[in-house]
Amino acid sequence: VQLQASGGGLVQAGGSLRLSCAASGRTLSTYAAGWFRQAPGKEREFVAAINWNGGSTYYADSVKGRFTISRDSAKNTVYLQMNSLKPEDTAVYYCGARYSGSYYAISDYRYWGQGTEVTVSS
Repeated sequence: VQLQASGGGLVQAGGSLRLSCAASGRTLSTYAAGWFRQAPGKEREFVAAINWNGGSTYYADSVKGRFTISRDSAKNTVYLQMNSLKPEDTAVYYCGARYSGSYYAISDYRYWGQGTEVTVSS
């Protein structure tokens, strides 16, 4: 599975962005998917994940209530809707796909996109 993340950009605090993670090569529908982010000088951290059919979602406490992960099987794409953005959300956002293991563990994701940069100004 090849993943292509897009949708990042510069936004003011309180604004919104929608990230997309488009899959090619194989259907994404048999994989769980997740979003992680890495801020400058920090380790990559879990943001959100969704199970294979979209029936279950998981969020980091720092984004709960502001971010929504979803998937569109027909488009072979996973989305991350980010609302009420804060400067501390500034990071490179990566999407990943996993077949098994923990939704929260980076090491359990088998496929990764290249990352899309989000900058939130205060």
